[in-house]
Amino acid sequence: MLDTGDTAPDFTLPRDGGDTVTLSALKPRAAVLYFYPRDDTSGCTREAVDFTAHLPAFEAAGAVVIGISKDTVAKHDKFRDKHDLGVILASDADSDVCERYGTWFEKQMYGKTYMGIERSTFLIDGSGKIVAVWRKVKVPGHADAVLKATQAL
Repeated sequence: MLDTGDTAPDFTLPRDGGDTVTLSALKPRAAVLYFYPRDDTSGCTREAVDFTAHLPAFEAAGAVVIGISKDTVAKHDKFRDKHDLGVILASDADSDVCERYGTWFEKQMYGKTYMGIERSTFLIDGSGKIVAVWRKVKVPGHADAVLKATQAL
């Protein structure tokens, strides 16, 4: 399980708009990686809207904000357009990045067991080190807390 002080695993993923995003290519900027279960669900929409609302402040603090889920790029494009999102939305269709970041878990709902993404956020400094981790995120106030931590870098 990744924790503060660890080197963030590098990745290249397809992103909204048809391009790719590579974590190591963002250096020396900081990165906020937030992992979320699915596009266009209530909690995931609120989280993406909140991060988008704070995007100018994240950028002023020198950080890039990336949302990662298993949804396809086509779904990300629809989600982005429907809610006027400004954050990068990356597609981890095979769960490789989710597994390396420890966000891919067995879950239960209504007596059924399935694999899914645990809502988690990682703040990575400009050298590629993880400086803060939020697991089992509750959406209200989360983007504010991540912004404060980012501004403190």
